[in-house]
Amino acid sequence: MNNPGRLVHLLRNTPVREIIRALERDGFVLARNTRTGGLVYSHPDGRNTFIHYHTGSETLVRKTLASVIRATQWNEDDLRRLGLL
Repeated sequence: MNNPGRLVHLLRNTPVREIIRALERDGFVLARNTRTGGLVYSHPDGRNTFIHYHTGSETLVRKTLASVIRATQWNEDDLRRLGLL
């Protein structure tokens, strides 16, 4: 079962660059950059997610991390497969 709250708790200290690497391993590609420094990633099956950060070692706030998890439809097995857990 996909429990975003639990997944956010597990990923709360994960640097953004690791999340981006996991997105790319899962088949997401950088669709475009925004003027404000955000990154829009798209998956061939139609899923999209948006990540906004300033440095790669930065972590995402919980609400943003929950949004990424919901948009990517990742579950705990996916996070293990992608090397985030």
